[in-house]
Amino acid sequence: MYAIVEIAGQQFKVAKDQKVFVHRLAGEEGDKVAFDKVLLTADGENITLGAPAIDGAQVGAKITRHLRGDKVIVFKKKRRKGYRVRNGHRQSLTEIIIESIVASGAKKSTPAKAKTDKAAPKKEVKKAAPKKEAKVVAPKEEAPKKAAPKKTPKADDLKKIEGIGPKIASTLQENGIITFEDLAKTKPAQIAEFIKDVRGNHVPDTWPKQAKMAAEGKWDELKEWQDKLDGGIEK
Repeated sequence: MYAIVEIAGQQFKVAKDQKVFVHRLAGEEGDKVAFDKVLLTADGENITLGAPAIDGAQVGAKITRHLRGDKVIVFKKKRRKGYRVRNGHRQSLTEIIIESIVASGAKKSTPAKAKTDKAAPKKEVKKAAPKKEAKVVAPKEEAPKKAAPKKTPKADDLKKIEGIGPKIASTLQENGIITFEDLAKTKPAQIAEFIKDVRGNHVPDTWPKQAKMAAEGKWDELKEWQDKLDGGIEK
């Protein structure tokens, strides 16, 4: 005979004298425990299904020991963000041994009720109702005004910089560089780190200077200088 029972949020197929490892249960070693959420019982060809649990069915067990499972390594990484977190986890478990499987007629375990004294209730002395005091209505406080949301700067077309294509422009925007001013303040070495996964040989040495001229509106000077550049590199 076997049964399928729910224990600590997990379902197990159990039989008598079988050892099962479940999530940590409340109780000491040697304590008896009973589980009422029996979903299926089978005795030879006689199979009983619950909807979802079988009324009156119960699985009895005994706690043999408490232990912890094997260590599991959890590693998280975010690409191009410098984010790496490594954690270990060991699940707290309880080993139980199945002692009995009752298909019907078992009483559900209920917590013991606190004992109450049956002494005659004491007569309550009625107290005089207190006089009602006039309520003073406090003036309503004005709700604090919400601060106006900060306006996000409008993104510039970074492709106007000689040497920057659509892929590099989108990569820079993912890293917070969305305007010419942002690019002008970024060092070439940091730009190279951002675009290291973009295919091709890119040299960003002149990009901050080009971006500064674009931010200041010096388009004629920028165009004249870009004619002397080859892919953003000075000839």
